[in-house]
Amino acid sequence: MSTPDLPTRGPARPGPYIISGILLAIAIVVPLFVPAYSIDKPRLAGMPFFYWYQMLWVPVTAVMIGIAYRLVSKEDRRRRDEVKGARTPEEES
Repeated sequence: MSTPDLPTRGPARPGPYIISGILLAIAIVVPLFVPAYSIDKPRLAGMPFFYWYQMLWVPVTAVMIGIAYRLVSKEDRRRRDEVKGARTPEEES
């Protein structure tokens, strides 16, 4: 667990935030582009493509959000640990 009372003043690496933003943008934008999947075939167990494609995005989006959360949490933890390591014993008292 991270300690929210400890500031994250360490320099942030942009990589995890960029990757998280891209994952979240994909999870939001792709399902909104309806013309790409507003068709009837192929069918899966008799269900039109329109429905099963939308249902497929539910677990895919959950995985993408989970990955984004882990990336940002890991970066936040790294920055907090960096601040903890930079403090001197006098500052902690």
